[in-house]
Amino acid sequence: MSLIIRELTAAEAQAQIPALTALFQDALDSGAALGFLAPTAPGELEAYWQEVAEAVAEGNRILLVADDNGQLLGTTQLDLATKSNGLHRAEVCKVMVHTQARRQGIARRLLEAVEEKARQRQRTTLLLDTRQHDPSEQLYQRLGYVAGGVIPDFARSSSGELHATVIYYKLLR
Repeated sequence: MSLIIRELTAAEAQAQIPALTALFQDALDSGAALGFLAPTAPGELEAYWQEVAEAVAEGNRILLVADDNGQLLGTTQLDLATKSNGLHRAEVCKVMVHTQARRQGIARRLLEAVEEKARQRQRTTLLLDTRQHDPSEQLYQRLGYVAGGVIPDFARSSSGELHATVIYYKLLR
């Protein structure tokens, strides 16, 4: 595997919408909690990625991908706070790795890269949330993220069940 983690420009994000959509669909099909319910409506995920590309163009979002010779195996985003009292913080969003590429350190590499992008932009407080008891919690904890609290009945799954979410933070030094 010749994996590289790279930041996409808005134009590159636009061009990668089909691949990003397929990656997102794979994550949803495997039961990931990423803000959408399976099955998605036609065009729903494409519209989401269009919004992400627009946020990248505006400078409010950083989009990273894990690329193996042109095949997207993972992605994450850094949503930069824009309010004057929050210019030191950002939210890590939508960490996903294709089911066929999991357990190979890709998510860890994506998170390390997004932290470096945060540092480059003087963002020292990172936030993220994840469904309680998902395997992602162990990864976040290993990388130094601290649980700030649990919100019960936060998100609905495709089965209709309500799940708690855990809010994590990390202070970059």
